[in-house]
Amino acid sequence: MSAQLRPQETTQARLVLLGTGTVGSAFVSRYQALQQRQLSLPALHVVANSRIALACGDAPDAVLSQARNAQRGEGEPVHRQEVGRLVAGDIVVDATASEAVAADHAQWLAQGIHVVTANKLGNGTALVRARDIRAAADHGAAQYGDAATVGAGLPLLRSIRALVAGGDHVHAIEGVLSGSLAWLFDRYDGSQPFSACVREAAAAGYTEPDPRIDLSGEDVRRKLLILARAAGVPLEAEQVQVDSLVPSALAALPAAQVDGALELLDAPLAERLQQARAQGLKLCVVGRVDAQGARVGLRALPADHPLAGGRGTDNRVAIHSDRYSTQPLLIQGPGAGAEVTAAALLDDVLGIVRR
Repeated sequence: MSAQLRPQETTQARLVLLGTGTVGSAFVSRYQALQQRQLSLPALHVVANSRIALACGDAPDAVLSQARNAQRGEGEPVHRQEVGRLVAGDIVVDATASEAVAADHAQWLAQGIHVVTANKLGNGTALVRARDIRAAADHGAAQYGDAATVGAGLPLLRSIRALVAGGDHVHAIEGVLSGSLAWLFDRYDGSQPFSACVREAAAAGYTEPDPRIDLSGEDVRRKLLILARAAGVPLEAEQVQVDSLVPSALAALPAAQVDGALELLDAPLAERLQQARAQGLKLCVVGRVDAQGARVGLRALPADHPLAGGRGTDNRVAIHSDRYSTQPLLIQGPGAGAEVTAAALLDDVLGIVRR
């Protein structure tokens, strides 16, 4: 049954969660755990996906299950119906990867509704959208929590923004920005085909449902755009050169046929691994932005390179600036997984509540 929200009768903020997938489910689990620790949290009022919105009450787990099994309805998108009932001071948590939801971020901020997001399609696509979001957050009372969009909450964005606010000039940002690709190339040692590693990563929840999004470099492009814009570089998406790992034959297939054709990755990646090993190098997918431009691609790095030391799903980002000219500022930690992403979302929610 769709939730019917009433005008707020108290000053306590209400929380609407958009997205009932792995991140949304992890968000609810962590929310309940923090409640048990007596942390002050806004009421989790509604959980919604593209099909249905449900009032949480005292059983958010049951609500999640019901929402995931709901049939698609008709009419105005559910997220707009539910957020349309909120007022200034309420909080929307976007745990989706929805273009339609991201397109509304700036409007919600302009209405005084806080937005906390793991959705990279807000700040990581068209520059005009990112500017609209920034302007709405800067000129209004609402806050935009986007720590979960890059590095699953690692202190990347806030570090870059703090450097810029302090008058530092960022010359280059380079990093292993995809937890799924980091895991894949840490795992891939030639003992099994690369396609088998991709299936392992998908089963563990490290990749997008369609792993081509990760393998194409598109996910890294979006994260690089977010970081560059935080550093004050007005980069358009098409200015980022991306070298995809996906062969054209695999790229052309419908999503339902992708898993059965992952073996198309094996021969090209086996050759790249052999070439790297012959030179004593390690394969990493790296995104870099500097004065010469922005690019994403598979690189063979020496063992002592700042980006080559990560393990598992680690993101590893080097920030070169006036302050960090001799050695870059290096930030490292887990960059994939629903639990760390959900924790980053709740960190931003708590930050809003405490302010």
